[in-house]
Amino acid sequence: MVNNAEWQHIAKQIEQAIDQPFIIADIQPVSGGCINSAYLLQSKNSSYFIKLNQANLIAMFEAEYSGLEEMAQSNTIKAPRPILSGVFANNAFLVLESFALKPGDRQSDEKLGQQLAGLHHLKKPFFGWHLNNTIGSTEQVNTSTDNWPHFWRDNRLGFQLSLAEKNGFTGKLIQSGEKLSSSLHKFFESHTPHPSMLHGDLWSGNASMTSLGEPIIYDPACYYGDRETDIAMTELFGGFSANFYASYNESYPLSSDYSIRKTLYNLYHILNHLNLFGASYQQQAQNMIDSLLSEIS
Repeated sequence: MVNNAEWQHIAKQIEQAIDQPFIIADIQPVSGGCINSAYLLQSKNSSYFIKLNQANLIAMFEAEYSGLEEMAQSNTIKAPRPILSGVFANNAFLVLESFALKPGDRQSDEKLGQQLAGLHHLKKPFFGWHLNNTIGSTEQVNTSTDNWPHFWRDNRLGFQLSLAEKNGFTGKLIQSGEKLSSSLHKFFESHTPHPSMLHGDLWSGNASMTSLGEPIIYDPACYYGDRETDIAMTELFGGFSANFYASYNESYPLSSDYSIRKTLYNLYHILNHLNLFGASYQQQAQNMIDSLLSEIS
């Protein structure tokens, strides 16, 4: 629970960041997330989106701040501008530019596909990122390397499988997952991805349209990797239109064998859901591993 003194501290921090007065007129809770508490902090003339969590989780907000800042500097796709992050009393907080949002339409979906392709055209000489961040509330390891299969094996699948074993999911899941990890190179015999800038957690709940009709993405888990990982996640929970995919492929065509690696990339997120939410995701993860092993047997 945030008390008035904490809100006044955040307001004072906003004043310093924007170099103008900010006097709280209203505080509205915002629903939708399961990890952080969220609020709209309003003055007479402006408003900001506030995320709150425990003080010891400030690194999560600092990494999100850095990811949003890097996306903004790309000048490719709209994302909320980060204002500041900090800690006061028992709470870590992140202050972001706020937007009135509404569901996308055909035009914004097409523009989102074009702009995401633009983001993916931004490249680094390595896979990974300068910070570890989080995927949901799970640590996401971004140790850099120039070898993409090794990055995915060690920092994505291997990390989640190790966490699953610690969480009590042993037996076939771990054994078959390790077998898959040891054969990962077979999925890249004809595919050599470049390290593209990624949103990292691009499901339908993290994309929308502003009141001005501009597509916008938020809640990133940024790093540089195979752009197919972002596209794969857009398909995992649905919500992206055919217009989005057609526009993306027109701007930056996907490889013909993307559909096989799509399962490999989404396995990471299903394993993360297993570790976050429990055994209801175990069979789905196992089915995905079995399907992938059948592709290389």
